[in-house]
Amino acid sequence: MIDPAVTEENEPFWKTKTLRQMTSLEWESLCDGCGKCCLIKLIDDVTDELHFTSVSCRLLDCNTCKCGDYENRKTVVPDCVALSPRLVQELQWMPSTCAYRLIHEGKDLEWWHPLVSGGTETVHEAGVSVRNRATSERNVSDKSLPDYIVDWPK
Repeated sequence: MIDPAVTEENEPFWKTKTLRQMTSLEWESLCDGCGKCCLIKLIDDVTDELHFTSVSCRLLDCNTCKCGDYENRKTVVPDCVALSPRLVQELQWMPSTCAYRLIHEGKDLEWWHPLVSGGTETVHEAGVSVRNRATSERNVSDKSLPDYIVDWPK
């Protein structure tokens, strides 16, 4: 079986392809499973400053950092962002550790990324994910969201 992470030049695909050149399998494998993109963000009405909260989308399992209904997420949560190469360029809120952002910026993946480490737990072991740091929006009222503003997702 051919390892989809390695190209014929024996280089990982993320080092030889642009985001637009990747297959859907390669694209999906770039997600490190950190859950940061699923955190609710607030924009200050006065300054337009973006703030991350430690409150996640109701579909995110805050323990596994996986979407509870990935295939139907856009239907269940209409404002969920379906990431694309074009959006990676436009979204200023993408965390600095996000593989899509790193590749777009011409940088390499971090050591803890599952494609590099070979395991899905390293993102959590490195303390990069939202595991044990986020709570579901099911448990938080909209009114209290500002109380959950944090600076660690960036």
